[in-house]
Amino acid sequence: MFEYSESFSIYLGEHKKMSPNTISAYNRDVLEFSKFLLEKTGAGLKDASNTDVVAYLFKLKSNGKSAATVNRNTASLRTFYNYLIETSHINESPTANIKSPKVARKEPEYLTITEVDRLLELPDNSIRGIRDRAILEILYATGIRVSEVIEANIEDVNLRMGFITCTGEFGKARIIPIGRMARAALEEYIFEARSKLLKEGAEENTALFVNYVGDRITRQGLWKLLKEYSKKAGIENKITPQTLRNSFAVHMIQNGADLKSLQELMGHEDISATQIYLRVTKNKIKDVYDKAHPRA
Repeated sequence: MFEYSESFSIYLGEHKKMSPNTISAYNRDVLEFSKFLLEKTGAGLKDASNTDVVAYLFKLKSNGKSAATVNRNTASLRTFYNYLIETSHINESPTANIKSPKVARKEPEYLTITEVDRLLELPDNSIRGIRDRAILEILYATGIRVSEVIEANIEDVNLRMGFITCTGEFGKARIIPIGRMARAALEEYIFEARSKLLKEGAEENTALFVNYVGDRITRQGLWKLLKEYSKKAGIENKITPQTLRNSFAVHMIQNGADLKSLQELMGHEDISATQIYLRVTKNKIKDVYDKAHPRA
């Protein structure tokens, strides 16, 4: 790793309240910039200039990296050098006055309610099927992130009251209702299937969702599960955890949810991230109007 990586990680987690995945991404970006500097000038991170940063970001763009990737690298380096200033390692940031490229926002992909119903009906009553049904129901019922599903612990679920507690990207805990269907699926999983998936002597495992070897389910395992069920459901577009998160948001708005409540449920720091779902809904209404009204 690069110099300051350990203390930078602590800074991101404790002061910036970033998730482990974001911390890993930021560290990776700074490490790649450190390698670039070493090859280009032999300089260390503290000695980087504004020109060095611009050259690195230009290299990323020239190598075909998306505007979103360049933006994240810009944010990673900006945060890193702000950290060095705050800890008195440098006086000025080489990222000053560097603007992030504009990113064309794609409309989020989501499923229709009919497609969601078809997907959720697929898991069977085997031990694995009971677990898979609970995972799918929770993803759609709450709109939580894939990292939040993976990191959820058994004590985060309150079946009696019907909610799950999540700590999102910014370290702020939020309580999310899980609804009747998801609640029933979780109850069946927790009391009938989970103990059978755990290895003998693994009673202390706190993970809510576990795999066949009794360990916490992985991101790759969850993606594989979704890929398998989307294929069985005959849904052409590839389904990801984000697809179900998007479906949750769009269907909530279509059924009258207000943006502020949806922002809180989804754990968005900025309401502009939530507003994209409102735009999707408005576009859909316009399409329906154009097709249905005789004088449209």
